[in-house]
Amino acid sequence: MRWLLRSKIHKATVTEADLSYIGSITIDQDLMDKVGLWEGEKVLITSNTSGSRLETYTIPGARGSGVICMNGASAHLIKAGEEIIIMGYEMTDAPVTPTVILVDEKNAFVRYL
Repeated sequence: MRWLLRSKIHKATVTEADLSYIGSITIDQDLMDKVGLWEGEKVLITSNTSGSRLETYTIPGARGSGVICMNGASAHLIKAGEEIIIMGYEMTDAPVTPTVILVDEKNAFVRYL
């Protein structure tokens, strides 16, 4: 069994960072659907801006809102305005073809990669 990349949102922009919220990352539900992420799914977040990396879980945000919000302690590591990559993995013994999307600076879908 191996951990393989299954879902990726590339070049997303963090729209908010909310220290008072209890954990997680809020992601526009439309983006979650495009890459197959589920509510509560564990994801790896990497910042292209600061180099920070962290694991958390997903919370769906309003459809079409473009929201990408770092919640709780993760807001100390990744701030509003940073460019990030959001990745979901699957443990499997079979090859996986990942679903990877590119978004623009407003987190609108651009294209599949």
